Amino acid sequence: MALRGRRRASAAQVYELCSLLLRYPDAGPAGAEAELRAAVAELPRGGARAALERFLAWWEETEPLARAEHYVEAVDLNKRSGLYLTFYSDGDKRERGATLVRLKQLYRAAGLPLEGTELPDYLPVMLEFAAAAPAGRGEIVLRENRASLELVRSGLRDLGSPYAYLLDAVCAALGEPSVAERSLAGRLAAAGPPQELVGLEPFAPPEVMPGSGARR
Repeated sequence: MALRGRRRASAAQVYELCSLLLRYPDAGPAGAEAELRAAVAELPRGGARAALERFLAWWEETEPLARAEHYVEAVDLNKRSGLYLTFYSDGDKRERGATLVRLKQLYRAAGLPLEGTELPDYLPVMLEFAAAAPAGRGEIVLRENRASLELVRSGLRDLGSPYAYLLDAVCAALGEPSVAERSLAGRLAAAGPPQELVGLEPFAPPEVMPGSGARR
């Protein structure tokens, strides 16, 4: 396999693993530590593999209830490290709604339409798409939201959360951010999270709104 093909394959594996591990830590990954370790061991040595190994070390030594409590505190309830990436860049309801529609169209055009009730800017969904989309097209959504990725990573680091390791792995697979991406991340961080509008009225068009069921 050519070098570019090997890099793409290893990046796809990183995205797939992080998509799984960034979701709420319910019964899904529990009991699959050996399989997860084996998958990480298949990755080439480097920053992404090292970051995943550090995360799994925390995962294996932490009780399930403590994992869940930490996730809720660090991810679900923290506006600086939530996983809905367009929240950081599109605070206006109308602008964010248009972005979500575009993401759904992008997934459909790649032959991977969004299923379930989750919004298309939920990072595990983006990572799942990045891992599966053909010809490297999946990384488009990650690169377009690189500034938000960096912001979430910074927020998790500030909390001392092991989930920052997963963002480290994703960013290592993507490669170094551009000057423009770093600059935008700095501006987003300085501005702070947009005013929370969810709950006042639907913040996206009906075709992209999730169902009434809870995510978990």
